Amino acid sequence: MSEPTPTGEVLRYTAFSADPAGGNPAGVVLDASGLTDDAMLAVAADVGYSESAFLTAPAPDGAGSPGRAFTIRYFSPKAEVPFCGHATVATAIALAERIGPGDLVFETRAGTVPVTVAATGDGGPLRATLTSVEPHVEEVTDADLAEALAALDWPAGDLDPELPPRIAYGGARHLVVGAATRARLADLAYDFTRLEALMRRLDLTTVQLVWRESADVFHVRDPFPVGGVVEDPATGAAAAAFGAYARELGLVPEASVLTLHQGVDMGRPGVLTVELRAGDARVRVSGTGTPIPAESV
Repeated sequence: MSEPTPTGEVLRYTAFSADPAGGNPAGVVLDASGLTDDAMLAVAADVGYSESAFLTAPAPDGAGSPGRAFTIRYFSPKAEVPFCGHATVATAIALAERIGPGDLVFETRAGTVPVTVAATGDGGPLRATLTSVEPHVEEVTDADLAEALAALDWPAGDLDPELPPRIAYGGARHLVVGAATRARLADLAYDFTRLEALMRRLDLTTVQLVWRESADVFHVRDPFPVGGVVEDPATGAAAAAFGAYARELGLVPEASVLTLHQGVDMGRPGVLTVELRAGDARVRVSGTGTPIPAESV
């Protein structure tokens, strides 16, 4: 579905799923040149998804080929965020449907994010792969962890000692907390106001809750109260941060491909692929995407 804006239209795409009813939906404005910050925030609030993306032409000295490089900004219904992975994937696929698959360059508040869009063959959905900015991982204090667990109503005994809590960054900051069981992950009922206050103090975009199914398969959930929504269905920025976390802590080999399942407990299943390459600190996150039909909105 699309709606008029002062310079274009609002498109709706889902990311990390080929099913419009799965993955994480995003609003996409391919020409936001006539929109003020307040107008972009108003559009994002009206669309109501966890984030919407807004494109404008890059600065003249920006990277990328002419016509395939853009400045991109992301707004939740409540505020601008520095980087959003699922809206990046959604926007890249929307662009590729109009200008063809290939390489794109997005200038974000977090830095330059290259994206490659490719066809999956046999008429299947397009697949976008973003390359994160340089990630990093830091400790979380005992007091801040205790406050997060209190807000989540998670006893410390329900944590997985093999997944120690950390704050990880791959364009935005996320607190990674490991659940010992799939049942613990599935039972999510948290104090929205209390968790939001902690996240604002620590400058967190989401809290990424993780359960490890196997060596390279994980299930994740991402409370997102600072964005005005209870939970994000598929979080590309958190997936990038998690890839950095998993490598930093030696949970996976330096060169790895990880599969993250997200959105299952919300009824919007999606799959995020995280690739780690030897000798490259950046993290690649990929997934499919598709337009959301007007009748589904």
